[in-house]
Amino acid sequence: MKTVKASQTHENLQNEGCIIDVRTPLEFQEIHAQGAINLPLDEIDDESLKGTANGQTPIYLICKSGKRAERAAEKLEAAGIEDLLIVDGGTDAWSDEGLPVNTGRKVMSLERQVRITAGAIVFTGVLLAHFINPNWMWMSGFVGAGLMFAGITDTCAMGMLIAKAPWNRKTS
Repeated sequence: MKTVKASQTHENLQNEGCIIDVRTPLEFQEIHAQGAINLPLDEIDDESLKGTANGQTPIYLICKSGKRAERAAEKLEAAGIEDLLIVDGGTDAWSDEGLPVNTGRKVMSLERQVRITAGAIVFTGVLLAHFINPNWMWMSGFVGAGLMFAGITDTCAMGMLIAKAPWNRKTS
């Protein structure tokens, strides 16, 4: 998988290619590289990409920091799409380098939503185990194991579920 610096991507886009942002629509609405097209990771496939990229190559994939763009590239490469480049450091790097961005209303990041949800489930499990039945401790243990798995594999099932929540889909 090839990566390219944000500044180089910006220069290259003046001549050819397109930039696809694979974050949720709400994250995209908050801030995105100028000229980027939003195609969320959970919706991206070879057909949706063909309709969005309109045959332009190369295709630059960008997200917040680069992890979701890597997953999108893996998915698209498996489907036979070539000439994919990942913007190193994502939108964070793009913005830090002073490249043009479009901004909108501030939203709660997906990562923050996951931390809040995981913490709420663990805390609820502890309260239920203490006041109702000790077996509720397994709920907290399950979330802890899930967080460990997410850290080890660099994937997050809870994040993927939260990304599909209605408040993360709203674009207006």
